[in-house]
Amino acid sequence: MPKAWSDKRERQYEHIKDSLEERGKPEKLAEEIAARTVNKERARAGEAKEASASSLNDISSGRRGGLRSHSGEGGRTKAQLYNEARQKNIAGGSTMSKAELEKAVGQ
Repeated sequence: MPKAWSDKRERQYEHIKDSLEERGKPEKLAEEIAARTVNKERARAGEAKEASASSLNDISSGRRGGLRSHSGEGGRTKAQLYNEARQKNIAGGSTMSKAELEKAVGQ
């Protein structure tokens, strides 16, 4: 856990990590997901020195989790897959479905 995090962010990290482990995720994966989630929230709140465009423009992790809570893990969003397809210069990405984008970017 990075030292740059506030006490609030450390508690948030532990809560997310513990929750993921309770749901059967391996410890290393739970730590990675928790750290990424906390770092994204820090970026959205202006607490981080640098922030990626997807951290600032994507919906918040809490809202995203709420939207997906009844459908299981959905992986990356269609927007994230589309952006990756654009970075890899994959033609026709704007007309592809999420499943097609996953296949095209090599999920």
